[in-house]
Amino acid sequence: MSEWWDGLSTLLKVLYCVAFPSTLLLLIQTLLAMFGMHDGGAGYDVSDTSGIDFDGGGIHGGFDVHTDMSGVDMSHDLSLGHDAASGHSVDGGNPGDFSSLRMFTLQTIIAFLTVFSWTTIVGIHSKLPTALAFAIGVALGLIVMFAVAKIIQLSTRLAESGTLDTRNCLGLTASVYIPIPGKGNGEGKVNVTVQGQLRELSAVTTETEMIKTGTQVRITDLRGDTVVVERDD
Repeated sequence: MSEWWDGLSTLLKVLYCVAFPSTLLLLIQTLLAMFGMHDGGAGYDVSDTSGIDFDGGGIHGGFDVHTDMSGVDMSHDLSLGHDAASGHSVDGGNPGDFSSLRMFTLQTIIAFLTVFSWTTIVGIHSKLPTALAFAIGVALGLIVMFAVAKIIQLSTRLAESGTLDTRNCLGLTASVYIPIPGKGNGEGKVNVTVQGQLRELSAVTTETEMIKTGTQVRITDLRGDTVVVERDD
């Protein structure tokens, strides 16, 4: 082993010192991701690609500016896309938008170092000119780096698509699943199709009488994660 190591050039020694640790880290990352123990990666902040939320309400892709002038409350919704009430939001994280890619994260850098180092090592051992082997290594490393960034972006968008924004429920028709006590004296459950999925939500009503199972209701307001409904006449 020592004879093999001593016979290597300085460049190859450096490349091997990069290749072995980066490969080990890449393997660990892959195992963690496979067993669901990965949180999205160091340096990768989901909020960076899921939109801008200034009012803490969870709407992505827009922000509300509230100003009070001479006792008049003015509310402006500067949206980047469709109105949230329509069930759509544009969060700047479109998988086709290169600017939303997170190219320099722990995953992408490790992937680059692994592919670059091993490709260059193989090229040098194959008697390619050092400069050419180095160039091929860099090129393939960048390609893999981009591919990993794209995979992270797509997986994040997929996770976001399943996150319910209750404000998208406003104005929608729902069906009562568990009876809702009248006058806000307790919670029931409603089923509503929102963001392309059937959701079960806690619901209250300000109506006097209890709303029975199977009744069609309209969502008129929100109280946190609980919706306020009234009969849909």
